[in-house]
Amino acid sequence: MSEIIFETKRLYAKKLTADSIFDLKKMLQDPRVMYAYEGVFDDEMAEAWLNKMLWRYDEYGFALNGIYLKTTDEMIGQCGITMQEYQNSLVHEVGYLFCADFWHQGYATEAAKAARDYAFTVLKAPRVFAFVRDTNTASMNVARRCGLKAIDIIIKHYRNVAMPHIVFELTQKEWSLLKSQDQSS
Repeated sequence: MSEIIFETKRLYAKKLTADSIFDLKKMLQDPRVMYAYEGVFDDEMAEAWLNKMLWRYDEYGFALNGIYLKTTDEMIGQCGITMQEYQNSLVHEVGYLFCADFWHQGYATEAAKAARDYAFTVLKAPRVFAFVRDTNTASMNVARRCGLKAIDIIIKHYRNVAMPHIVFELTQKEWSLLKSQDQSS
């Protein structure tokens, strides 16, 4: 069993493994979950997604992780930090994707805050970003709840579709102030 990367009151994060493919397909092949990606992934695309995460673990030491409920050990989503290109450099992005049955219960925000904290404390990231498709209001709200602020709009091309994405950012200094305010309340 792989080690826990980070945990919260209700959740824990572990690295994805080859055995994660079944759980990943539940998410990546659900049209409700994948609407921001212009459709579901077939088996080959789901395997490519997993292989990219496994490569990222080897290359950077981190990637999206499986997110599990502490009460049942069921994988309900993915969340973690990936390196993404922005303004000609690689930046730390907090990413999150959850099974539709677990939406609107605070899990994405809970996991994303833990991943954000992991980026600042363990990875020593100077800034954390989130790149959210402009039609994905729920993910924008998660980014805002994590203290990230909209700073830019970029266009990503995926499946031959130009997709505007809002760029959210939180600096280490802003995060430190946020954490000290949380502790004083």
